[in-house]
Amino acid sequence: MSVILLDIGNVMVSVDFVPFCRSVLPREPIGVQEIFAEYCSGEPKRLLDTGRIAPDDFLDLIVADPRTAPLAREEVRGVWERIFTPLQGADASIEALGRRFPIWIMSDTDPIHFSFLLENYPLLRNRERYYLSFEHGFLKSSPDAFHHVLSDSGIAARELILIDDRLENCISARSAGIRSIQFDSWPAVMASLDAGGTSS
Repeated sequence: MSVILLDIGNVMVSVDFVPFCRSVLPREPIGVQEIFAEYCSGEPKRLLDTGRIAPDDFLDLIVADPRTAPLAREEVRGVWERIFTPLQGADASIEALGRRFPIWIMSDTDPIHFSFLLENYPLLRNRERYYLSFEHGFLKSSPDAFHHVLSDSGIAARELILIDDRLENCISARSAGIRSIQFDSWPAVMASLDAGGTSS
């Protein structure tokens, strides 16, 4: 039986960093793109997601940034957590998926976000395995993330299927011999699995 490697962001839950960017700025929307580029997709975020910087140190960078409003670390942590909303149809689809396949969670994420998600989204709990970038140190855009899964699990690449919203991650998985489905919608994913194929 195949095992599903299931992404979290924009697959299990919707993700929107813009409210965070607006919340840490003194004058919205001035600077939203700068803050997004720096902390939501830039080098500090990469370091946080790969476990190379501690969460408090990351938050302190934002607190100390002269472009941001005078906020305490815990205030920044609170708005950093609140970037997620339920994704319509995800709960029912994942429950149905779990009746057909073992589901392992594989996500590029940080300790703050993962702790929040685990507490607030029950479908994330009690999975057999979690492959989280901040723990193993690789982002899914690198085949090394998937080689780590293969080495750690002992499962053959042909037995794994990645479901992920990012094309670059799907390509990376395929380079490691793992099938992938680029997430567009849950009905499309289920149709692709029923057809026994992959999507790009």
